[in-house]
Amino acid sequence: MPVIKHNPSELFPQYRCYSHATEIRGDSRLLIISGLNGYLKDGQTMPESFEDQAEIIWTHIQSILRSANMELHHLVSLRTYLAGPEYDEANVKMRVKFLGTHEPASTVICCQLLDPRWKLEVEAMAAT
Repeated sequence: MPVIKHNPSELFPQYRCYSHATEIRGDSRLLIISGLNGYLKDGQTMPESFEDQAEIIWTHIQSILRSANMELHHLVSLRTYLAGPEYDEANVKMRVKFLGTHEPASTVICCQLLDPRWKLEVEAMAAT
């Protein structure tokens, strides 16, 4: 079963021992997307607002999906890490904006994130 890494050039540089996503191919395909944050392509610039970070993250998710010839409707699971519960409503609005009526399995966790600038981080899985 082939394992393919997806690291589109539109995203920020990879961390050490990290791929933005890993796809497992067989009779079906499973794409596992690493936790993404709101860094722009330079890997250093990040807007301050939750909404702007979320827009960037959803753009990153779409870039990775395209690199695997998938779309948002292929998402089967989302895991969102919020820096605090005050971001919950804004997070729901972003999911509705990008997913519409699509309803992948989803978990939202509030926790301290690695960088204090991060308002959220999102992991995803997609399948065909």
